[in-house]
Amino acid sequence: MHTGINSTLPAPNLHVFHPRRASFMCNNSTLNPVVSSSAAPSSTRQHLSNLEKLLQKTNQTDPEVVKGCSNGSVETKGKVLLERLNLSRIWPEMSAADDMSPRNLNRLQRLLSKTMEYSPRNNLGSRWREYHGCYDWSGLLDPLDENLRREVVRYGEFVQAAYHCFHSNPTMSADEAPLPRHVSLPERSYKVTKSLYATSSVGLPQWVDDVAPKLGWMTQQSSWMGFVAVCDDKREIQRMGRRDIVIALRGTATCLEWTENFRAQLVEISESDDPTQKVGCGFLSLHKTPGAHVPSLAESVVDEVQRLTEMYKGENLSITITGHSLGAALSLLVADEISSSAPQVPPMAVFSFGGPRVGNKGFADRLNEKNIKVLRIVNNQDLITKVPGVFIDERLKQDLDKLEEEQRNESFARVFNMLENNNPWAYSHVGTELKVDTKMSPYLKPNADVACCHDLEAYLHLVDGFLSMECPFRSNAKRSLAKLIDNQKSNVKQLYTDEALSLNLERRDSFSISMVSCLPSPSR
Repeated sequence: MHTGINSTLPAPNLHVFHPRRASFMCNNSTLNPVVSSSAAPSSTRQHLSNLEKLLQKTNQTDPEVVKGCSNGSVETKGKVLLERLNLSRIWPEMSAADDMSPRNLNRLQRLLSKTMEYSPRNNLGSRWREYHGCYDWSGLLDPLDENLRREVVRYGEFVQAAYHCFHSNPTMSADEAPLPRHVSLPERSYKVTKSLYATSSVGLPQWVDDVAPKLGWMTQQSSWMGFVAVCDDKREIQRMGRRDIVIALRGTATCLEWTENFRAQLVEISESDDPTQKVGCGFLSLHKTPGAHVPSLAESVVDEVQRLTEMYKGENLSITITGHSLGAALSLLVADEISSSAPQVPPMAVFSFGGPRVGNKGFADRLNEKNIKVLRIVNNQDLITKVPGVFIDERLKQDLDKLEEEQRNESFARVFNMLENNNPWAYSHVGTELKVDTKMSPYLKPNADVACCHDLEAYLHLVDGFLSMECPFRSNAKRSLAKLIDNQKSNVKQLYTDEALSLNLERRDSFSISMVSCLPSPSR
């Protein structure tokens, strides 16, 4: 078959090659009639057809002019057009870099698009309790079950909706009750039933109050924290196997909330009869303190959950609490509060992203006794998941490893007993851990900074690509990279940021973006 193209042309010279249009033209056909449909492979015919359509839309250019063009614009345009023809499928010897080859261009362009695409949403049916943690997600995490992956990402997007709603209007009047807010949920199958508020309360010394009594606004502030939503779509209820109540809580966003985070001393839980059950002072303050015109977070959640469970009495119900960073910490306190409010509550699970430690081992045992299931999604490079609390020196662990097993167990028991009972900083994590790693993503830099490792969109990106601890990032990951590049451009490999720039995906005004796909970065 004569096409006028040299099949031995090396890949580096693709940008200077110019096919002769006449070789494809015939009086009665857009392709050479000598080539029969049975003789040529279908893929070859398709690519030749694409090439002919392209040449019909572009003006003929003198090869010498292209070769001598000083600014390279025509040459670059021709190179990009030829690459998008996927010529390497016809002439395999024309190889290019794997990441940016024409073979992968369509997939990369899809990942860089603003269009949201999800993993398969299968019918959970009778297995919904398993995906909700009744067996502590045993056998579903490594390798990660595709249905669980989809559910984890879905609950993470509820938290993104909470961030977006707060950032759209972060201020709140101190003189009057807040007005209702509109929350743009990632799914139409849920409806918001209540807004949640948390009040930061940082006490100042008495002498400060005496000298400047009007500084109260600096010590107490209420902020919109999240929402309660319930699934009211019959098809989605049937798919999930129950009606789901979601409580979504955002992370730290105000100066007083940061101050509460640093109040890390362990204090007793007022409702507990066991003095060994303790949680962080700042977290408990945010959870329990009412504002001037809003009830406390604890009171709001309990009232709304009781109302919804009574409304849908007799149906299969579940309560799912999800949060990121500070919201992940408050999720555990909310779960504990709900379970204490009634003798029987629907199955309850917590999906937390990048959450810090909240309490001591006594608090962890308290949640386990109440059968509260917790799945902690943790980035191995995220420092927030390692605080607050004390750490055992690595040298101590090495010394203990040298002892006999019986002596080692006795030494460990003595050390941990001392840390848990006598140290006010002895924090302990709760629940089951799903660990992801920034270094496993082919798109993020391995030395990504602290903000990127804690960013919620980075978490969802890593979960969407996670297969198992022993396997690389899955090649058929669905989640768009556009939002990740927008949030963490400096932490994305230059190969992909450059391609995004060439596709003009950084210009928001060039796209019609839905509310779901333009949520701001939680790290802002």
